[in-house]
Amino acid sequence: MSVRKNYIMKIELTIPIEIMVIVSALENKGFSAYVVGGSVRDLIMNRGAKDWDITTSAKPEAIQALFPKTVYENRFGTVMVVDETAEPDSPTRSVEVTPYRLESDYSDNRHPDEIKFANRLEDDLARRDFTINALAYSPTTGELVDLYGGVGDIKDKIIRTVGEPDQRFAEDALRLLRAIRLATELGFTCNEDTVASIKKNSSLLGHISKERIREESNKIIMSANPLVGLEMAKNMDLLPYILPELMPAIGTEQGRSHIYDVWEHLLHALQHAADKGYPLHLRLAALFHDIGKPATRRWDNEAKIWTFYGHEVVGARIVKKIMADLKYPKKLAEDVERLVRYHMFFMDTEQLTLSAVRRVVMKVGPENIWDLMKLRMSDRIGMGRPKEDPYRLRKYESMIEEALRSPTSVTMLKINGTDLMAKLKLTPGPKIGYILHALLEETLDEPEKNTKKYLMEKALEFSRLDEKSLILLAEKGKKKKEEVEEAELDEIRKKHKVR
Repeated sequence: MSVRKNYIMKIELTIPIEIMVIVSALENKGFSAYVVGGSVRDLIMNRGAKDWDITTSAKPEAIQALFPKTVYENRFGTVMVVDETAEPDSPTRSVEVTPYRLESDYSDNRHPDEIKFANRLEDDLARRDFTINALAYSPTTGELVDLYGGVGDIKDKIIRTVGEPDQRFAEDALRLLRAIRLATELGFTCNEDTVASIKKNSSLLGHISKERIREESNKIIMSANPLVGLEMAKNMDLLPYILPELMPAIGTEQGRSHIYDVWEHLLHALQHAADKGYPLHLRLAALFHDIGKPATRRWDNEAKIWTFYGHEVVGARIVKKIMADLKYPKKLAEDVERLVRYHMFFMDTEQLTLSAVRRVVMKVGPENIWDLMKLRMSDRIGMGRPKEDPYRLRKYESMIEEALRSPTSVTMLKINGTDLMAKLKLTPGPKIGYILHALLEETLDEPEKNTKKYLMEKALEFSRLDEKSLILLAEKGKKKKEEVEEAELDEIRKKHKVR
C-alpha cells in the first residue's frame, strides 16, 4: 500500500464548537483525537458536513467515562456521543467516536471477522475505503493527515480506493455501490483501476442485504444527477444486483414519439424529477413508470408500430415486487405503485372527460392527483420533448381543479334523508328530496346556516307545506345550485385561461 512521504499539511477548516468540545475532552485526558472521513472531505470541498466522525487513541470505556450521554451497542468500538441540547436534526446531535482499529478478514464480504484496537492513526486510516475518506484533521493543531493522496483526488475529482481495489471490495462489497454513489453525489469519476475492479467483483454485491442496497440506491436517486449514477451502475455491471427488473428495459426500442429506448427514457424521466427537486416516491415512480413495457411489447403488423397495451398494469405488479423485495415503507411503496398504475391517465384533452378525471381522483386520492400530473411531466420530458404544451397543461390543471372542487349539492348538508325520516316520521319518497333541495337553497348564500339544529327546525317547517309550495322551493334550490356551480367552474377556467 503506497503511503506518501510528506503526508501532513497545515490547513484551516471550520469545525463546530460541539465537535471541538469532544476533541478537547479527549486530548485533555492525554488521548489523541482527529475528525476523520467524509466530514473532512466535505469541509475541504466547501460542502456542509452531514455527519461527524472522530477517531481517537482512547478505548471505548475511556470514551464513555468522559461524556455524560453515550450509546455503545456494537462490536466495532464505536461510541455514540449524544448531545441532547442540540436540535434533533442537527449533525452534531449524535457524533461517532471510534478508537483507532485494525480489522481482520471479511468472510461475509461485509463485516470484519475480528476487531483489534490500534495505537496509531496510520493503522486506522489504512483500513478505510477511498482516499478521499482517508483524511484526518486535528482541530487543535490545524494539521491534515493525508496518507494516500486524498486531497489530490478531491482536486482531480477522482474516486480511488485505499490500496488494492480488489482487497477493499472483497472486505466490504457495499463499497462497490458506494463508489458509484459518491461519484454521483460529488460529480466525480472512478479511476480506471477502481472501475475494472468494480466490474470484476460486481457479483459480490449479491452478498449484501437488500436494505443496505436500498439505502445506497436511494442516495443515488435523490442526488442531483441520478441519470449519471444509474448509467454508471449499468456500465459497471452492478444494475443486476441493484434493480434487476430494469435490465429488460435496456435496448428496448419504442418508436413513434419516443427518441429513446425504454431504459434511456426512464433515466431522463427520473432526471427531470430530480431537476424539479421532487421527493423520493415521485422519483421512484418516474424511474419505474414504464417498467412494464418490455414484457408487453408487441409488433402491430398493420400499423407498423410497437404497442405496449396494459404496460401500466404489468408495471404496477413489477413495482409492487420491487418495493417488497427492497423492504420500502408500506405507504411509500403503495404511493409508487399507485402512480405507476395510473400514469397513463392523461391523454388527449379533447378526449378526456371531467367524469374520467373524477374517477381517477377517486382511485388515486385527492392528495395524490397532483403527483400524477408531475409524473406526467417527467414522462413527457423523458421522451425528449420540450415542456408540456402550455394550453394542454392548463387544461389538465383546470380539469383536475374542477374535479377536486367540493360539489355544491345536498351531500354538503349537515343532515340527510335518514335524519329527516327519523325526526319527521316520513316514509321514503320524493318529499324528502324536495325538503333537502329547499334546505340547500337556504345555505348556498348563508353557509353559516348549515348546522344540524337549524336545518332540522327548517325541515320541520318545510314538511308542513303543501306539495306544490315545497316543489317550488326545491326547484329554486336546484336552480341556485346550478348557478353557483357554473360560476365557480367559470372562475376556475378563467384562472387557467381555458375554455
